Amino acid sequence: MAANTSPEAPLPVGEVSRLIGGWIDRLGAVWVEGQITQLSRRPGAGVVFLTLRDPSYDISVSVTCFRQVFDAVADVVSEGARVVVLAKPEWYAPRGQLSLRATEIKPVGVGELLARLEQLKKSLAAEGLFAPERKKALPFLPQLVGLVCGRASAAERDVLENARHRWPAVRFEVRNVAVQGVHAVPQVVQAVKELDAIDEVDVIVVARGGGSVEDLLPFSDEQLIRTVAACRTPVVSAIGHEPDNPLLDHVADLRASTPTDAAKKVVPDVGEEYERVRMLRDRARRCVEAFVEREERGLAQALARPSIEDPHRMIDERADHVVSLLDRGRRTLGHLLDRADSELTHTHARVVALSPAATLKRGYAVLQKTDGHVVRDPAEVAGDEVLRARVSEGEFVVRVDVQADA
Repeated sequence: MAANTSPEAPLPVGEVSRLIGGWIDRLGAVWVEGQITQLSRRPGAGVVFLTLRDPSYDISVSVTCFRQVFDAVADVVSEGARVVVLAKPEWYAPRGQLSLRATEIKPVGVGELLARLEQLKKSLAAEGLFAPERKKALPFLPQLVGLVCGRASAAERDVLENARHRWPAVRFEVRNVAVQGVHAVPQVVQAVKELDAIDEVDVIVVARGGGSVEDLLPFSDEQLIRTVAACRTPVVSAIGHEPDNPLLDHVADLRASTPTDAAKKVVPDVGEEYERVRMLRDRARRCVEAFVEREERGLAQALARPSIEDPHRMIDERADHVVSLLDRGRRTLGHLLDRADSELTHTHARVVALSPAATLKRGYAVLQKTDGHVVRDPAEVAGDEVLRARVSEGEFVVRVDVQADA
């Protein structure tokens, strides 16, 4: 339980250290796995000192054991080896230091490592980190290549020399890191993140030469695998030789069998590309020449047609026919107009003969009342009524006689 303290009632350092020791004592003995980074076996000393490190999280803890405990595995355990120890946490109060007191040490065999890697591989595959659809295509011609490798290593030399031999203009952004041991995983992870953050880097190559299963373990670390899976830049794995197959090969966007193979896959060969351009240029020239020749033949055939050789021939052949049709049309229209004129003359004569004006010219008159009504019956007029008499040459006024009316 938490101690009751305040600014007025603080705990002394010694009391705090004692309490921490009490809490740690409650943990009891535990099995711990890690990698030995430092080993001290002083001659004549009854205690062996070593440092156990977790390479995935860059955490270390001091371990002590009696000489007879370590002597049982001294022939198979050395610095860099992975071990499992049964130890009880101890708190050294005067210095405020945590350590583990080991009572048993077991080396982690290759078979067990491979089994764990296979289990991790299945777990990561189930998450979809190895799915083909997640893999990104490499650029055809990267302008800047990120390279993660050991300092002055054969892998670095193979990648740089082969890549520049294939494409002399290629540029590299190199990150030299530890490629085995306890510092390999954090350094490789940091280098990959740095290169992925550079916008100019088009592809990242992680390269290392061959080695034992233990030497290549950093490239199967879960933290590194997840870092590569999260990269936005395509990553090429070039670890070891053809038979080597760390988990990095599965999550990378492209696997190269060797660092030399990575250089061949990342950049094109300038000679091959020049030859390909020459072949494409020749092919394009042949296609254009064939097209021009085909069009020339088509044009020659079109020009050989009678309609093209003498374009006025058809017009001349049709001219007489057009003139004949024009004359025929004129004659037909003239006959129609003559017939219509004759019919119009006869009709006009009939209309004139039957018109009221013709009747008036024969001596007849039309009597109208003042309102314009035509008088047709004597009963329609009254005595002394004024009427208008319309004759052929004009009109005049008449008055109805009473006697006549009577």
